[in-house]
Amino acid sequence: MNIQNMLKQAQKMQQELTKKREEIDKKIFPGKYSFVEVAVNGKKEILKITIDRAIDLNKENIEMIEDVLIVAINDAFKKVDEEIKSKIGSLGSGISDLF
Repeated sequence: MNIQNMLKQAQKMQQELTKKREEIDKKIFPGKYSFVEVAVNGKKEILKITIDRAIDLNKENIEMIEDVLIVAINDAFKKVDEEIKSKIGSLGSGISDLF
């Protein structure tokens, strides 16, 4: 394979990676645990946090609420990571085939 073909293939793969990354960045990923729901985008930016209004929000429950928020957010972030791995992982491994 000559250098020019390799460069064309690398450029095409870069364009595909960029397109996939943009798709993932725009997608909304939900996270849920117990009475908390969160929504994050593919950039792992938190867009929304919803706490079930039925929960008693007094001082004694603050530590529990903080813990539940962490689990729900991490759940959403895990979904982002899985999406990146499934959509971009296969393209990234193709780079080594060029060299």
